[in-house]
Amino acid sequence: MTRKPVISAAEAATLVPDGAVLSVSSSSGLGCPDAVLQAIGERFAARGTPRGLTTLHPIAAGDMYGIKGIDHLAQPGLLRRVLAGSYPSGPSSLEPPLIRKLIEAEEIEAYNLPSGVLFQMHRCAATRQPGVLTMVGLDTFVDPRREGGRMNAVTPEFVRVEQFDGREWLYYPAIPVDVAVIRGTTADENGNITMEDEGSPLGALDQALAARSNGGIVIAQVKRLALAGSLPAQQVRVPGVLVDHVVIDPDQLQTTQIDHDPALAGSLRRPLTEVEPAEFGLDKIIARRAAMELTQGAVVNLGFGISALVPRVLLEEGRHSEVTWVIEQGAIGGFPLTGFAFGCSLNPEAILASADQFSFLQSGGFDTAMLSFLEIDAEANANASALPGRSHVTAGVGGFADITANARHLVFSGFFTAGRRDIDIEDGRLRLTADGEIPKLVDTVRQVTFSGRQALANGQSVTVVTERCVMRLRPQGLTVTEVAPGIDLRRDVLERAAFPLQVSPDLTVMDARLFRPGPLGLQLHPRSAS
Repeated sequence: MTRKPVISAAEAATLVPDGAVLSVSSSSGLGCPDAVLQAIGERFAARGTPRGLTTLHPIAAGDMYGIKGIDHLAQPGLLRRVLAGSYPSGPSSLEPPLIRKLIEAEEIEAYNLPSGVLFQMHRCAATRQPGVLTMVGLDTFVDPRREGGRMNAVTPEFVRVEQFDGREWLYYPAIPVDVAVIRGTTADENGNITMEDEGSPLGALDQALAARSNGGIVIAQVKRLALAGSLPAQQVRVPGVLVDHVVIDPDQLQTTQIDHDPALAGSLRRPLTEVEPAEFGLDKIIARRAAMELTQGAVVNLGFGISALVPRVLLEEGRHSEVTWVIEQGAIGGFPLTGFAFGCSLNPEAILASADQFSFLQSGGFDTAMLSFLEIDAEANANASALPGRSHVTAGVGGFADITANARHLVFSGFFTAGRRDIDIEDGRLRLTADGEIPKLVDTVRQVTFSGRQALANGQSVTVVTERCVMRLRPQGLTVTEVAPGIDLRRDVLERAAFPLQVSPDLTVMDARLFRPGPLGLQLHPRSAS
């Protein structure tokens, strides 16, 4: 095999031509080829080239904590168009990411598309298929009858509605790739790439295939170089026949703020005794009640936000081993992490490529999806992608639409209201002194990330868990089935929603154990034979 040149990040930047389609493998800080992206941005700042790039990011590339990712490219003139499953966003106390500023100023075209679909678009480009025909995104903001995934007024239509075989589908055209920038851990002299220190292989192979099929080039950023032929064949994730150039960055982080943790890569198993319990409070109450929706032996997808606390609840209750977590970045099993390490798991049993994981998630072959929400409206549409009033911290749809398209049981977790609130927990009861001033049960959500209408048509089970009540989606509408002890149903629930909520004739009080600091004594129900 021909030996592949090892070049500097600055030399790699010279290989990106004006007008190129650049595909970047990353998930926020996880697997981000930041050295190469930084070099491309620096070359443009110094020489005005490359210009007019289109970038593809199946998941967000970079964040606001040291790994800048796409923000290196967020310069007027450098970017023309970006298609991403999600966008980097830091705390609201920080300046918004540069990419958000470009989008909001309408200086570039920008799309927010489902992450799983973007991975499939790469596979279609690699095999020279015209595009992806799928039900993922129907009746959500990705549907062109709503927003078409367009993030500003200068962005043209891209997604189409098609009729095929008597059914309605969304069609996402494939985009040929000119340059793929991927990341691994080790490259041998022949360009074979292994990922032994990575939290996930993400979509590196599919992105490399998409570039090679189009006559493009593949640049692989890695931590170290090995002798030709010395890497175990079973560990090679991207073969050298697909790689054109190798960039060595010995200082690349495994993920945001983590240099290297072998337990995230599956090469070491750490005791979970070092995982700190979630602090008792309203967030934990919500996560505890959501955990009660799980069954023994269930395969469960986990989203960002309050729902990410559920594994800690199970661990405290001694029930962690009774479910298997699956994360869109690729981890199966193990203990999912929270915060900016979200997307990694401690002690995973397997780590799939993200594209393969999304095939599993889109199939609906798992039992439950545990997700969070920002708003819910009268049609039971959920917004989980656009934060009301603060667009610069919008992260986007990510894998949300892929996961919810065919999930059998969805559990949405979140607070009933937003903003400053005064809710105390006293002797197993809630005492609401001052409620949040921002309603979350609204007439119309700001952005439809999940379609209640589609869920009813598909026969999906939908549960919404808040600190003061539990609701279920029924044909007659969102229905209150449980209310927290100490909460007045009419004053604190029904009158705080912007639309009429139904009330179950079998309304019950939420389990008082949820509102006490000690363990619940949680018992998961046996999994249904069906």
